[in-house]
Amino acid sequence: MNKDLTVGNPASVLWKFCLPLFGSIIFQQLYNIADSFVAGKFIGENALAAVGNSYEITLIFIAFAFGCNIGCSVIVSQLFGAKKLGEMKTAVYTTFVSSAVLCAVLMAGGTIFCDSLLHLINTPENVFVDSRLYLDIYIMGLPFVFFYNVATGIFSALGDSKTPFIFLAASSTSNIFMDILFVTAFKMGVAGVAWATFLCQGVSCVLAVGFVLRRLKGVETDEKSHIFSFPIFCRIAVIAIPSILQQSFISVGNIVIQGVINSFGSSVMAGYSASVKLNNLVITSLTTLGNGISNFTAQNIGANKMERVRQGFAAGLKLVWALCLPLVALYLLGGRALVNIFMNEPSAEAMDTGVQFLRILSPFYFVVSAKLVADGILRGAGLMKNFMVATFTDLILRVVLAFVFSKTALGATGIWCAWPVGWCVATTLSIMFYRRGPWKNVQTAAESSVEMNVD
Repeated sequence: MNKDLTVGNPASVLWKFCLPLFGSIIFQQLYNIADSFVAGKFIGENALAAVGNSYEITLIFIAFAFGCNIGCSVIVSQLFGAKKLGEMKTAVYTTFVSSAVLCAVLMAGGTIFCDSLLHLINTPENVFVDSRLYLDIYIMGLPFVFFYNVATGIFSALGDSKTPFIFLAASSTSNIFMDILFVTAFKMGVAGVAWATFLCQGVSCVLAVGFVLRRLKGVETDEKSHIFSFPIFCRIAVIAIPSILQQSFISVGNIVIQGVINSFGSSVMAGYSASVKLNNLVITSLTTLGNGISNFTAQNIGANKMERVRQGFAAGLKLVWALCLPLVALYLLGGRALVNIFMNEPSAEAMDTGVQFLRILSPFYFVVSAKLVADGILRGAGLMKNFMVATFTDLILRVVLAFVFSKTALGATGIWCAWPVGWCVATTLSIMFYRRGPWKNVQTAAESSVEMNVD
């Protein structure tokens, strides 16, 4: 069901819209968590290291899919909010066409340069073959990743966050059982983990795209829509390209950091692989909530309701902090038990690495969540330059400091310490940019009106 985010109490609207998104990304992360769980529990520590090692490269591909999702979602939200439904349909079709072309290019590039990327991050020989096998199968399923992300972006733009949740709940749950079946019953090893994910993502993608097209068919318009529009493509690209660059550079930065981690051996790799999945579960969830705030912002800007943007920021902060509180407590108090889920008879070094990573990073979730709320508003408003500055500041600091700190007596611990520093500086910048946004004038005008009435 399409939902107009420009009416109703902003806090209530945002919470009802974002909570299913939060549920969706939890199930989305279950794909990767399930892969790591099955690899670590039923195959071994080296398999866990291989899946985790490959994951950093898959994030490059996901970055492009995510950028297409954001670009389409923001523009479709703005057009939906402005009631330009014919242009909205054209924006959807344009995104599908351009995403198909981009996906084909990435599949070719991934196939050609996969070995080079694995060598670049110092992949140990004992996990290289399994890492390559996992990536080969993942690349074949890349169209599913792309079109599913675009479809969920369209649903969100139309104010429908429940439909993607249903798809993901079903497919991710199926993935867990398929992982176990392929690995334990069919004895397929790491390949079984990859094929299970491939099949489940494929089914969810086909269903999601089918439902999107059916939904659009039911939207009546007075104007004719087109399969492709270059002007609308340019509007989408203005949002999508910075988002792709942001996620890509973050992924490249993570690959560089993975290379530093790999120099400490497969036990540290395995511990990091387990704990970073838990960390990414939180960060990706918070990022998705930020995307929901982007949709809220874009619809209201399209409807020229700037005061609701400011109200959405306050509601968004309350939402993400409410979600951070139990997660931080869980990671601080139950980190050892959570890391142990991914490993069968882990080495002491692997376990200590995973627990330490969570204990250092988790208290700063309250900081980075505020950044992601502000970033969501900046993207929804099309203020991509400010968004990029804050994001790249975080990335550069984390990569540089990971190198520097790892060379000190801290060793691998120094790598984990780089995260909070980058988050704190970048959050300061994002909030500063938000406070300078066009809604500031609306706030001032409202306050002035109150003062005049008092006088």
